[in-house]
Amino acid sequence: MKRFVFRPVVLIFLAIGFVLSSAVQGLTGFSLFGKPRTEQLPSGEASNADLCALSYVVLETIKEGDYTALSKLAHPEYGIIFSPCATVDIYANRSFKSSEIAAFGTDKNDYIWGVSGSSGEPISMTPCAYFARYVYYKDYAAAPYIGINRIVRSGDALENIVDVFPGIRFIEFHMRSESLSSGDDVNWSALRLGFEVYNGSLWLAAIIHSEWS
Repeated sequence: MKRFVFRPVVLIFLAIGFVLSSAVQGLTGFSLFGKPRTEQLPSGEASNADLCALSYVVLETIKEGDYTALSKLAHPEYGIIFSPCATVDIYANRSFKSSEIAAFGTDKNDYIWGVSGSSGEPISMTPCAYFARYVYYKDYAAAPYIGINRIVRSGDALENIVDVFPGIRFIEFHMRSESLSSGDDVNWSALRLGFEVYNGSLWLAAIIHSEWS
């Protein structure tokens, strides 16, 4: 499997941006990665078990390619934002409303979903191609490691999910390499599903891919 690495210049700019974003957000409430979409939201009455159960429902719809069912789980106001790496940028990453997600199965248009960490080039794909590479890249429904509101493992990408989505609740499904003969797992990947409270219910707001870099 090809190794994904951030170019030094890209990583330096991301690091500078993250520091500046934190400073600006502390003073103004705004972030250079985009203004947080909502104010701090209560976690609601849903337990962690409820959160896990909902996450597996989402996984099943994705695994089956049932975009109509997935669209019904999307945040009613904001839809779902898709990030091909752990660093979420609401300006650069693509978001889709429920009606758009329902049509993913027949949508042959190429969209810019973000920037590749390995090449620095824009990621231009159809929805189905993107899902195959950056959403259900592995069988995450069988993931042996699960983080509840916790990141299991990070690469070089800056982790900012809780900065962009104040009050978000998320599940990480983490897959290790099939072979660890080298003693170092350089082929791990993870899928994070982020949920926000809207009108008292949890809705899917973010689908984030993360992998070794």
